[in-house]
Amino acid sequence: MRYILMAEPDHIFVNPLPNLAHGDHPAGFPFFYIKPADHEKIIRKYYPKEMGPVTNVDPIGNSPVIIKRSILEKIAPTWMNVSLRMKDDPETDKAFGWVLEMYGYAVASALHGVRHTLRKDFMLQPPWDLEVGKKFIIHYTYGCDYNMKGELTYGKIGEWRFDKRSHLRGPPPRNLSLPPPGVPESVV
Repeated sequence: MRYILMAEPDHIFVNPLPNLAHGDHPAGFPFFYIKPADHEKIIRKYYPKEMGPVTNVDPIGNSPVIIKRSILEKIAPTWMNVSLRMKDDPETDKAFGWVLEMYGYAVASALHGVRHTLRKDFMLQPPWDLEVGKKFIIHYTYGCDYNMKGELTYGKIGEWRFDKRSHLRGPPPRNLSLPPPGVPESVV
């Protein structure tokens, strides 16, 4: 196995996924909320100035990523150690919260000089991304709440709802009701 896909259980493949990595250049999805430059003071605790600019830390997490196995084998111990150091530091833990491990992977990659090809077409995240198009993965990270007119009621439980958090004790039931007319393709 030469390449590895790191993915999550809430990823649904909607188009055949080619190897988006090229040689030693892994592919990753750029997350709008992973902003190393906005946290330069914290990032510098783990990625020293002599390593280069903070912009060398890609705005990614570890998933989805397609990476050469040999490169992941080099990054993985550093990723674990950086993540543990981040978790043990109250300032970092508070600043990064649930995305701490994502920053840990991004910093560990940068420490090894690994830059990812950023692929916005790697995945989409309903209800914000409306069309599937030629994207490869749907990530059900956000709840999808709508009224019966097909209008998004984000932040308020909708009359029609799909949220993975509603099914923490087991899989969703078979034969879920379809969303009302007007709901974006990505949610349907």
